Amino acid sequence: MKIFLERTIAQEALDEIRCNHCGRQLKRNHFGYFEDYLSVSKTWGYGPPVDGETHAFDLCYDCYTHIIASFQIPPRVDVGIHELAQ
Repeated sequence: MKIFLERTIAQEALDEIRCNHCGRQLKRNHFGYFEDYLSVSKTWGYGPPVDGETHAFDLCYDCYTHIIASFQIPPRVDVGIHELAQ
């Protein structure tokens, strides 16, 4: 005879995403996916004062474009698949 135990497993689920720069909450589309954003995670190596720390942040598209506009050297842009089909 099999005897079963009922178990509750805590599971982490993404509830919301906020832009670290402007604080805006990113919206979900009708499929439940968040609007596109940039997510960065960097573990610093030996040398800087933050040695061994991991810093992470998320940027909405508007803040991303605002920030990269100030770069002396713009980011490299590769052609997306949708553009190759045209």
